[in-house]
Amino acid sequence: MTSAAIEADGLGMTYERKRGRALRDCSFRLPAGRICALVGPNGAGKSTLLTLAAGLLRPTEGTLRVLGSTNRSDVRHRIAYVSQDKPLYPQLTVADTLWAGRELNPATWDRDAADRIAAPLPQDARVRSLSGGQRTRLALALALGKRPELMLLDEPMADLDPLARHQLMGVLMAEAAEHSTTIVMSSHILTELEGACDYLLLVDGGRVRLGGECDDIVAAHALVTGQVRDLAPHTVIESRTTGRQLSALIRREGPVDTGTWNAVEPSLEELLLAHLRSPAAPPLLTPSAHAGADEAVAAV
Repeated sequence: MTSAAIEADGLGMTYERKRGRALRDCSFRLPAGRICALVGPNGAGKSTLLTLAAGLLRPTEGTLRVLGSTNRSDVRHRIAYVSQDKPLYPQLTVADTLWAGRELNPATWDRDAADRIAAPLPQDARVRSLSGGQRTRLALALALGKRPELMLLDEPMADLDPLARHQLMGVLMAEAAEHSTTIVMSSHILTELEGACDYLLLVDGGRVRLGGECDDIVAAHALVTGQVRDLAPHTVIESRTTGRQLSALIRREGPVDTGTWNAVEPSLEELLLAHLRSPAAPPLLTPSAHAGADEAVAAV
C-alpha cells in the first residue's frame, strides 16, 4: 500500500454568494512520490483545491487528508505552497528573503538547493524591484529550500520565459526524483506538463473528471478514424465528421476493431482538450486515484 500524499472524500468548498461553489463532491487519491499535473479551465476549482491542501482554507463539506493528517497544522512544516501571486515581503532583499527561509526552517533547510535556484538573482536587489519571473524564481527557491515532502505549485511558470521554464522544470523533476517529493502543479500550458508529470487530475465543474497515472489514462483512450458510424461498445468522448470520414476520441471498452477503424494513441494534450470540450463525458479514475484505494491494484 503506497501512502497517499492527498486524499479527498466528498470534498466541497462554498464561498460567499457572489462566488458560489468552487468544489463539490470531490473524491480522489494522489499517491505519494508522484508529479501530478492539475489541469482544468479557469474557475474549475484548481486554486481552491491547492489552497485547501495548503491549509489556508477549511472545506465546507467532506474531508481532505494531507500527508496522512486532516489537521494541517500537524504537517504544515512538511508542505511548501507557491500561489499564483507569489507573496513575498517587498522590502526585503533577495539575500534577506533566503536568510528568512533558512531561519524559519532550520531543521530542513537545504541551502544548496535554494542557492542553486536563486543564483541568477541579484542578492542585494529588493523584492519590490524584481520582475514577475524573478519573483517566481525566488518563491521556488524558498519552496525547494524548505525541502518539503509535498510541493503545491499554482501556475508556477506563468511569468517565466520559455528557457527559464524549461530549466526550472528540469530542476523540479530532478529534485522530485532524488528526494521522492510529491509535486502538484497546476498549469494551462499542456505541452509543458506532458513528459514531466506522471499523474493527472483534471478538475472541471468542481469535480475530478480524470484522475490517475498519465500513461494509463492515455492508454484507456484511442483516436479513431473510419467510415462506420457505430462506435459501440466504446464511450465516445468527442467526434466530428468530415465528408464520409468520422474521427473520434473514444474510451476503450475492449479491443478496437482495427479492420474497421484506424486507431492511434492520443497525446496527453489531445486527450485533455477533448475532455475539456466535452464536459458531459463520464469521469475516469484509475484504481490508484480512488479514495481509499490500494496501490497494489492494477491500474486500467
